Amino acid sequence: MRKENVRTLNPPRILIAAAKSGSGKTTLTCALLEALKSRGLSVRAFKCGPDYIDPMFHQKVIGVPSRNLDTFFSDENGVRELFAAGEATCDISIVEGVMGLYDGLGGIKAEGSAYDLACTLKMPVVLIVDAHGMGRSLLPLIAGFLHYDVEKWICGVILNRVSESFYQTIAPVIEEELNVPVCGFFPNVKDLKIESRHLGLKMPQEIADLKAQTKRAGELFSEHISLEKILAAAREKTEAFPVREAKREKAKQAVRIGIAKDAAFCFYYEDNLRLLEEYGAEFIPFSPLSDEKLPEGIAGLILGGGYPELFAADLEKNAAMRKAVQNAVEKKMPVIAECGGFMYLHSALVDENGVSHAMCGVLPKECVYKGKLVRFGYVEVRERQPHFLNEGARILGHEFHYYDSEDNGADCVAKKPVSGKSWDCVHETDTCYMGFPHLYYPSNPAFARHFVEAAAQYEKQDARGK
Repeated sequence: MRKENVRTLNPPRILIAAAKSGSGKTTLTCALLEALKSRGLSVRAFKCGPDYIDPMFHQKVIGVPSRNLDTFFSDENGVRELFAAGEATCDISIVEGVMGLYDGLGGIKAEGSAYDLACTLKMPVVLIVDAHGMGRSLLPLIAGFLHYDVEKWICGVILNRVSESFYQTIAPVIEEELNVPVCGFFPNVKDLKIESRHLGLKMPQEIADLKAQTKRAGELFSEHISLEKILAAAREKTEAFPVREAKREKAKQAVRIGIAKDAAFCFYYEDNLRLLEEYGAEFIPFSPLSDEKLPEGIAGLILGGGYPELFAADLEKNAAMRKAVQNAVEKKMPVIAECGGFMYLHSALVDENGVSHAMCGVLPKECVYKGKLVRFGYVEVRERQPHFLNEGARILGHEFHYYDSEDNGADCVAKKPVSGKSWDCVHETDTCYMGFPHLYYPSNPAFARHFVEAAAQYEKQDARGK
């Protein structure tokens, strides 16, 4: 049962967006977060879109709590409700955009874009422009973005990868002719480039190096960009919005769920985990890399996405864990295995060098590196026969993988929301979901509820069997 509470919010917040991918959003967002922390401010971060990696970066490297916000996955109130959770505990929220400011579904729709999120949360936007190699041509570029901003959320511009002398020359021209504040510039530092790809985070020294880089980036940000202008915009140019907050009554009894969490399996939406907990899941972390057996007393198993291909040899060496997972699934223990977790359940994983590594053997096929993106982007997933969902219902998700299975399953159909292209996917029964799509459970909470209920039923049967 859920009870609703309606309130109006207007906490300080700002979106860091860009003209296109590769403009420096991640570097400058991380630098801003570091600079704000250095000032003693309590900060929280969000990532626009389905990306797992940037929120992990915010959390692991910078130490700032971070989650996803996505206007394709959630409706207007859903996005606002997710944003509202915990807003009273911080001084400011920083939202990192995705791709170019106006790039949404299929690259052509507004839905799913950073701008759509800005409109939903009624927050100002600082636009990053990679100005390296540009002169006065910056003006028509920025002017076009301002003209397309029908809601008038763009409140400032940052010029990336420019010299101080050029900045001093061009900034007054931009402000005079376009009537938009220029908040500062970020110099072209060749050995400083913070990118999502680093989030293999395979070794402790990599994390240490990234922390040093973000500290340096934060210092450069404070030196060349006006934090005062950004803070003022976050506090003064936002608009209040109503949010209906629905609270579920906490489950009366917890069900122990084993969840793979290590360097190989680390892709989890925080909102997925929170929803499962609301239905009664109690997470017991374990490592397929280093643990030899599953946690005692679990009644369900979650194998998230991640980097099994980077750790294939180590996963293969841990035969005891591979066998434990195989036995659990064969005993009908409820399991969710998405993308990397799905790859782990195959008989073997064939890496980019053509080397075959033994995996769990739940699925008697291989998962093979293809040398290119196999499937990428948002998907709508529907079951052929109802198992986790109500008949005819859909759940939303995302795919991004360079590996493909010899048998992707055919118990569900995935469809691209813009092109309508569809394909068979997923191995599914009443107790298992195994496939490449990363699902966003709040888009259809029945999925999470069914899994926890199946685990509770398994727990009862297991207790009777003993």
